[in-house]
Amino acid sequence: MKATDRYLRYLNDERKAARMYRALAELADGERRDALLELAAIEDRHAAHWARLLDEAGVTVPPDDGRFDPSDEEMLRRARQFSLDAVLPDLEQAERDAQGVYDEEPAAAPGMADDERTHEEVLGRLRSGAPVTPPAAAMSDAREVLNTAEPWHRTDKSGSLRAAVFGASDGLVSNTALVMGFAGSGQPQSTVLLAGVAGLLAGAFSMAAGEYVSVASQRDIFSRELSMEARELKEKPDEEKRELELIYRAKGLDKEMARQTADRIMADPDVALDTLAREELGLDPGDLGSPVKVAASSFAAFAVGAIFPVIPWLFAGGTTALIISIVLASVALLAVGGTVGRLSGLGITRSALRQFAVGAGAAAVTFILGRLVGTGLG
Repeated sequence: MKATDRYLRYLNDERKAARMYRALAELADGERRDALLELAAIEDRHAAHWARLLDEAGVTVPPDDGRFDPSDEEMLRRARQFSLDAVLPDLEQAERDAQGVYDEEPAAAPGMADDERTHEEVLGRLRSGAPVTPPAAAMSDAREVLNTAEPWHRTDKSGSLRAAVFGASDGLVSNTALVMGFAGSGQPQSTVLLAGVAGLLAGAFSMAAGEYVSVASQRDIFSRELSMEARELKEKPDEEKRELELIYRAKGLDKEMARQTADRIMADPDVALDTLAREELGLDPGDLGSPVKVAASSFAAFAVGAIFPVIPWLFAGGTTALIISIVLASVALLAVGGTVGRLSGLGITRSALRQFAVGAGAAAVTFILGRLVGTGLG
């Protein structure tokens, strides 16, 4: 399916959902009404995102005809005849079925997939009569609690730590296998050394280039979202203010206090953009990640991992260099695996042994293949 066809389908689905939530809000009051209107506002923002992408792709954005399809008409009829509670289970199931629709969609805006997942929870709380926390507030509150009370949940936003860990692991495993393959073929010291250094440099540059492009692309997407938010803030200040009021009401402020807070924030455009980026998009404008930093970290990490099996071949050859290379690579594999286990919380010993098994297996296979090839050539 073409990208623009997907965007059209997403646009229609988001408009349909927003229309339904807004119609049901007319049948509710108080917190229930506010929650449904917040859900509708989120769907409107999602629809606006797809409409922008269609416009940028040169596709005419179809107008919203405002009509309900037969199934939605039937749901509204039941809600009007009986009550909102009569249709909440159907809405909750529909949201459950739709979960994950944006997980593999590269054009989805940051936070969209999380928004869709929280809709089911909100509808479930509406159905059970529990206090409702709209999605935007729930996500923001969760981030705040995790970042203050449980610092081990903090993510590596720049990607530098991830790049360093995986770079070292990749460099160690791949270059150990490469060196073992050449050593197994019976090549002289100079040839094995040349292969190891070439593998180190090629792999390090490849990793750095890949990470640079990845983080730069992600940063471009986030910057684009921020620029769109800045444009909306300039062109539709009343709508953005309303969103802030809903967010702060959901956080527990009464209507008047939420209005005053939104007024103070909107008085400073920079503060308003920063707040909306954090609350609505889940982005920290001051920490979008540095492509250069991540690329440099990845290059250095790969090189550090890849150098261990090469070091002995700088000073010796034959069986002596091979044994020392195996020992150094084994120790490094255990160390890198243990570090990953400590960072991930999976356990140092388990992770170290897993890393060692993977690296040793790859090295053993290439050594055997190198020995077979070397014997055949001989």
